[in-house]
Amino acid sequence: MRLPAPLRLGLTGSIGAGKSTVARLLRGRGFTVLDADEQARAVTADPETLAIIEAGFPGVVVGGVLDRSALSARVFGQPEALARLNVVVHPRVRARMAELEAAAVRSGARTVVQDVPLLFEGGLQTLFGAVILVDAPLELRLERIQNRGGLTRAAALARDAAQMPAEHKRKLADVVLGNVEDEAALERQLDALLAERGWTG
Repeated sequence: MRLPAPLRLGLTGSIGAGKSTVARLLRGRGFTVLDADEQARAVTADPETLAIIEAGFPGVVVGGVLDRSALSARVFGQPEALARLNVVVHPRVRARMAELEAAAVRSGARTVVQDVPLLFEGGLQTLFGAVILVDAPLELRLERIQNRGGLTRAAALARDAAQMPAEHKRKLADVVLGNVEDEAALERQLDALLAERGWTG
């Protein structure tokens, strides 16, 4: 017996916008949320994939483990290098996401949210019934990134520059959640959206 296809929602947002917060809130409301970044980490732990990455970017695999900082330094701000990496990683991530979605549907999920940072950059919007964009002004996003540590302002700007400009994303999104206040305000927006669209987990 063929199971009915789920409602597939895309969730995306520029770095520091608050996409991960919305993903957490959706999980708390019973939604199945599949994380493309999490699957990318799993994919890049696979020895076969690591060998391909090392061949293209010598020195970024140390002792059989990907040095993510070294790889990031090689690709961010370098569009051609980033494109070469994406050709290796993205198809493998999409395959894993499809497998996880199928498993969720077999377990009874009616709605599946795919959390994909580079959703629009990959031209994936046609795969979803609707795409939710979490958005915030650049300076606010940079402040959040620096407050949580791990990236300098320059590194954060380089990552932001490697993504599609936020104004283009807003035009492509079906729904925009503006994350410019606190989490409670974002939560109210999300609950209003879910009620308006009738989306349930």
